[in-house]
Amino acid sequence: MADDQHEAERKMRVGQWKLEHEDLKAAIEAMQKVGGDPIRIQRFKKKKLELKDRIETASSDIIPDIIA
Repeated sequence: MADDQHEAERKMRVGQWKLEHEDLKAAIEAMQKVGGDPIRIQRFKKKKLELKDRIETASSDIIPDIIA
C-alpha cells in the first residue's frame, strides 16, 4: 500500500510539473510576441527545460521498462 501511495504522489508531482511547463510555454510565447525582456525569457526557457528533464526522468521511473 505504501508503494501505491508513493507512486500516486509521484504521478501527481509529474502532473503538476507538466502544468507548470505548459504555463511557462504560454508565458514565453506571450513575452516573445510583445518583445519582453530577453533575459527573463531566457530564464523561463531554462526553467522550462529543467522541468522537461525532471518530467522525463520521473516518468521513466514510473513507467516500467518493457522487456521485448
